[in-house]
Amino acid sequence: MRWITRQNVKVDRVACPWLIKRFIDPRAEFLFVPEEELLERARQEDAIPFDATRFSEVSLNHRGERCTFEAILEDYKLTDPALHRLGLIVRGADVKGQEKHSLESPGLRAIAQGFALCVSSDEERLTQEFPIYDALLEYVRHQMCFNRRGRSASSPPDLWRFFR
Repeated sequence: MRWITRQNVKVDRVACPWLIKRFIDPRAEFLFVPEEELLERARQEDAIPFDATRFSEVSLNHRGERCTFEAILEDYKLTDPALHRLGLIVRGADVKGQEKHSLESPGLRAIAQGFALCVSSDEERLTQEFPIYDALLEYVRHQMCFNRRGRSASSPPDLWRFFR
């Protein structure tokens, strides 16, 4: 399948391709175009448009307070609780005023802004940032398991052990 979104990707427009590649379509292709060309190019390329909030006809979009990542979780019936927790992190990083949902969100936003400053092509941003989302998902899974064992959520696991 081909997917299309606005160029100059940051948080949600990196997280969505990661989610699609990892959990929906490993062979997905992504196109990045100027916003004003999105709908026409989607028709020409037979591509699924996503994260184009200016266009109400795009179904995979922000929905109320929720980001496009969460819309994809819903529409593709992805039920893994860790993915839904990751969706809150993405929402907090992507949607101004939603930072309250996750302590990790400001860090993810800073990382995305850093990549936007030092990596010019959208395709290269995906390549370089996908491992961040892989690691973040594993962190969330570990944290959820840690919290289920009855330990305090304010005492996160010692992730520094991976660097020793």
